[in-house]
Amino acid sequence: MANLREKVLVVENDPIVADLIARQALSGMAFRVKVVEEASTAIQEAMSFEPDVVIANLDLPGLSGKDLIAALSFQNVKIPVIIISSSGQERDVIQAFRLGASDVISMPIREAEVVSVVERALKSVRASKEREQLATRLQHANLELKHRVEQLTSLFAIGKAVTSATNQKILFQKIVEEAVNITQADFGWFLNRDDHSKEYILRAQINLPKSLQEYLNKPWDDGISSFVARSGETFSIHGQPMERFMLYSLGKSALVAPVKAHNQMIGLLVVMRKSDLAFNPGDQAMLEGVSDYAAISMVNARLFQALDERANSLQATIDQTKHDGRVKDQIIYMVNQELRTSLLDATDYLNQLVDGKEGTLNTKQIVALGLAQKSLDKIVQINETMTFLQDASTTRDDARLDLAEMIRTAIQGSAHSAETAQVTLSDQLPEDPVFVAGDRNKILAVLDALLSNAIKLSREGGQVVATLHHVEDGQAHVSIADEGFGVKKSAIEKILTPFSQDEELSPDHFEELGIGLALVREVIESHGGRVWVDSKEDKGSIFHFSLPETN
Repeated sequence: MANLREKVLVVENDPIVADLIARQALSGMAFRVKVVEEASTAIQEAMSFEPDVVIANLDLPGLSGKDLIAALSFQNVKIPVIIISSSGQERDVIQAFRLGASDVISMPIREAEVVSVVERALKSVRASKEREQLATRLQHANLELKHRVEQLTSLFAIGKAVTSATNQKILFQKIVEEAVNITQADFGWFLNRDDHSKEYILRAQINLPKSLQEYLNKPWDDGISSFVARSGETFSIHGQPMERFMLYSLGKSALVAPVKAHNQMIGLLVVMRKSDLAFNPGDQAMLEGVSDYAAISMVNARLFQALDERANSLQATIDQTKHDGRVKDQIIYMVNQELRTSLLDATDYLNQLVDGKEGTLNTKQIVALGLAQKSLDKIVQINETMTFLQDASTTRDDARLDLAEMIRTAIQGSAHSAETAQVTLSDQLPEDPVFVAGDRNKILAVLDALLSNAIKLSREGGQVVATLHHVEDGQAHVSIADEGFGVKKSAIEKILTPFSQDEELSPDHFEELGIGLALVREVIESHGGRVWVDSKEDKGSIFHFSLPETN
């Protein structure tokens, strides 16, 4: 619906056309319509009459309708211009649109078309005005919001500064400093309620005279704060009422805010001005905000202190436990090593007896020694598993490790077992070091376990090869290959699972693999690597693992 304030300027020198547009078509639409005959006059009226829409004939005496559009554009007058064109003026219409015309009315003129075109133009004008109004309101809202954000930012900065302090002496001083700054006061102090005596102690101050600074860390009644201590409500006073207090000589306006935690008074925050300028509600709100932060920070400081004491106690316990654990681990390691050496020696002696190197044995003795040999092998296997468990369960102590050097060390450690089993050990290692990050004892235990398993799975005269090489994804790849009995494909995953028992695993060759390889997998995966197995029955197995390389 047309707005009474909307104005239409008609620029038409033909009185019949002007009357048709202004009176017959638009007068009933409640527009304010003005008619001029020349473009030069229209330019002046555009500045004084300030029309919402201009309707101009292309054929005008003097300046044409196109000249009018150009002139208005030059003067940055943004008014929709509707042109009136006659048949044969198509080229002029196109030029008018290029200059900025918004619409066109073709001759002969029809009232309905005039109304439709004007309404279409005014719809754009109304939308533009609404956008301007919205932009203005938005600008005012942004300014108000900016001011509010500045206030909240200041309070947040204060809260951050106050709550980040855990030392109570520093904390109290920050509380007073920020309270004085945010309220534009001249003096300030903080009174903390003592948990035992219930008296208020002066903990921090800004700009108090030296005679009053002597009360620092002592009980002090400033004469004002007691009202707030009793009521628990913020108290503001200025001017003549201040004369009855002893601090009147110091300042003429004071503001006191309670500091509460769990509805209990734990402190009082006081700011004062030399003049009798009263603290306004905004100052009070900001001081109460600082007071709230002070309460939170004081509770936090107490919690931090308690947590710090608890942490120190726990750390002492942990340190003692670690020390005891290291001693225990060292003892177990030494016992395992001594037991392993003794078991290997006993195995050698027993093998010599079975082989007849110490004299001829009868059938019963051979059977008995065979049973003893099998039991002793079982004990050796248990010892190796326990040693691996010991290494796997200890705390990781990561370091930069040369994996090639560790493989050589593991092969040397397994040489005796290989010789006894009549198995050849060899390696295929790169000339340059291959570095990984990890716990030396744990990775060495993995290599020992894999070599031990490979030796056990091998036939007499077989070969075990340890290989190390790089792969494209930055991993170091280790493989331990044997020429033994192999593992069925369906059983491969089971030997990597703790305590696996499966009929597909030969009791003569695989009964210990379940525990050992499961631990191998656990250790390697904890170092960011992976473990897998390739095997063919009666042709041997290859146990693989990879670890991320490091510089």
